[in-house]
Amino acid sequence: MLGIFARTMAKDIWHKAKPCGHLVKPVAPTHIPGRYLSHQEGLPNLPVPPLQQTCERYLAALDPIVDKKELAHTQQLLAEFQRSGGVGERLQKALESRAHKTENWLSDWWLNTAYLDYRMPVAIHSSPGVVLPRLEFSDRQGQLRFAAKLIAGVLDFKTMIDNETLPVEYLGGKPLCMNQYYQVLSSCRIPGLKRDTVVNYSRSSSPPTHITVVHNCQFFVLDVYNSDGTPLTVDQLYMQLEKIWNSSLQNNEDPVGILTSNHRNTWGKAYNNLTKDKTNKGSVQDIQRSIFTVCLDAPMPHVSEELYHSQAAVQMLHGGGSHLNSSNRWFDKTLQFIIGEDGSCGVIYEHAPAEGPPIVSLIDHVVAYTKKPEIAGSPVVPFLPTPRKLHFNITPEIQKDIEDAKRNMNIMVQDVDVKVIVFSHFGKNVPKTHKMSPDAFIQMGLQLAYYRMYQRCCATYESASLRMFKLGRTDTIRSSSVDSANFVKCMDDPAKQSTEKVALLEKAVKAHRAYTDMAISGQAIDRHLLGLKLQAIEDLTSLPEVFTDTSYTVANHYKLSTSQVPAKTDCVMCFGPVVPDGYGVCYNPMAEHINFAVSAFNSCNETNTARLAQTLEGALLDMRSLLESTPKARL
Repeated sequence: MLGIFARTMAKDIWHKAKPCGHLVKPVAPTHIPGRYLSHQEGLPNLPVPPLQQTCERYLAALDPIVDKKELAHTQQLLAEFQRSGGVGERLQKALESRAHKTENWLSDWWLNTAYLDYRMPVAIHSSPGVVLPRLEFSDRQGQLRFAAKLIAGVLDFKTMIDNETLPVEYLGGKPLCMNQYYQVLSSCRIPGLKRDTVVNYSRSSSPPTHITVVHNCQFFVLDVYNSDGTPLTVDQLYMQLEKIWNSSLQNNEDPVGILTSNHRNTWGKAYNNLTKDKTNKGSVQDIQRSIFTVCLDAPMPHVSEELYHSQAAVQMLHGGGSHLNSSNRWFDKTLQFIIGEDGSCGVIYEHAPAEGPPIVSLIDHVVAYTKKPEIAGSPVVPFLPTPRKLHFNITPEIQKDIEDAKRNMNIMVQDVDVKVIVFSHFGKNVPKTHKMSPDAFIQMGLQLAYYRMYQRCCATYESASLRMFKLGRTDTIRSSSVDSANFVKCMDDPAKQSTEKVALLEKAVKAHRAYTDMAISGQAIDRHLLGLKLQAIEDLTSLPEVFTDTSYTVANHYKLSTSQVPAKTDCVMCFGPVVPDGYGVCYNPMAEHINFAVSAFNSCNETNTARLAQTLEGALLDMRSLLESTPKARL
């Protein structure tokens, strides 16, 4: 249950795109030793909000999503929880003590609770995919050439990480924690029987100098640095990729990668069995230690232009099934770049080390790097050793594990439905014209769409960054509020005047903006409540009734799990729902359009991605029409 907290595109021909303008520029040409640690030390620690404040705000958050009787019961529980000398006060003091003793009182708990203890497959249920603008390849050489440029772009970004010259990001004039950037390369999730681990090899005594390339379900080690420490050129990388392609034309080997898509406990057992063999263990470790993985995919099934983006989204999210590209992955690897023969292109990332924004910043840099014009007349490429193919010894028991993983993946693929829409009517420009936060405006559109479909409000998760604090990850913006409920209930009421509707929309948008500001400053309710609950698990023999209450279950059953991941690249991120009867909604607001990805499970009769996408489109258009038709109501 706790694991849900964490998870809580128009065709663009790149060679016709505008010149690259999103390259990250290093702050210095050479290494600046100690700069990263110096920056991190200057960041404030994550605060523990006041107990009474959180309890009051929790009740306010419950108001639109639980009935009055249940709300009154929860109010009594909270009064008892907060009384002087009571259990809440004891847990609060213990949490404050923990905060004094640690860099971040939440970070270790969060990593384990939200990710490493989560036992559902990372594919679909945890790892987001990113759909990048479609490419056009005239032949296989085009695919490999682009892959070579992409690899060079990631290595260019890695140089800034290695040299500690990556520019510090700011929010509202305040510096942000950069730790996540240092976790995404040379890292991997490793399965366990009950809890996984994440290992980062970049700070080891011998940092990795290779990437993993997978083609036709076969894995290769590709060294990406010359003997003098310089990265391979695009020409060198292209020649090495061609060698890999030519030596993996036959797809007749057991697809070991599909094992990583299984339930974590099942994969943990299979992992122990697989790595008993010395050859297998060495191959697995080579994959885990690699800087990142490049997946050279077979073409997706042909679909109409209208359905292309949705098809590309599932390609990035899970690969389409064991008969397509799902076996051409190592889902535990933090970063996997996917380049299909047909021009489909994107990323899937294992969520434990980082949130979306650092990943997207890296992607923006890499996409811009691939658009750089190549230097004509490159020098002759020196001889390079052939990339090393990784071998696996497959026993009957491992073969059975692979077949089971294939079946399970195919069941998941059939169950998840993803719909990508390019909302082309307007983008950030319209809300800004009306002096509204684009994110808050979109969130109110989602609230209105959900209410129109179900005639009720639901618990809604939107991720908020805590990177203003040392080792900060996320907290929850609760988009469903008293003010949003008042707006959505009034919007379609013919008895209400448009001026009243506009006033309620404005109030709802401002309330969402205020909650967002509260969340990024460490004063939201969800991580504090989680901390109190985990402290109770450590300190008490039984959980306080506040955490076993029906209201707490409803509050954390996110039927709308949403995330804004703004990118400079015209892309969209996608992820699965976090509850069986819910939706996953991710969006990238561009200047004049918005990219949405909506997901749901086909096994739930109550959800329908196409209907939510269509209703959302109508909600956003109606909100714009409302604002534009009542100009006198504007302040």
